[in-house]
Amino acid sequence: MPKDKRDVEAGLLNKGFQKAPGGDHNYFVYVAQDGKKALAKTKTSHGRGFDIDESLLARMAQQCALTRPQFLKLIECPLGRNDYEDILKKAGKL
Repeated sequence: MPKDKRDVEAGLLNKGFQKAPGGDHNYFVYVAQDGKKALAKTKTSHGRGFDIDESLLARMAQQCALTRPQFLKLIECPLGRNDYEDILKKAGKL
């Protein structure tokens, strides 16, 4: 099921991702609770009022070292920040 871009971006920001400078897209980089930047980053397109489809959600999940179901849990809040950092450490991304 597609997700509203605003909800995805808000979910990322709520879980420790920070907006990074970029001109052609909105870039998000994960910054751990100890201040380290992780090798987890993703992006969304500029513009308002559109949904992110399933295939793009899957690609964003992969960029964040997650499965699509895990990514949905991350942006919808059941997957906490500590749990996400554990996943990143196991994947060698933090």
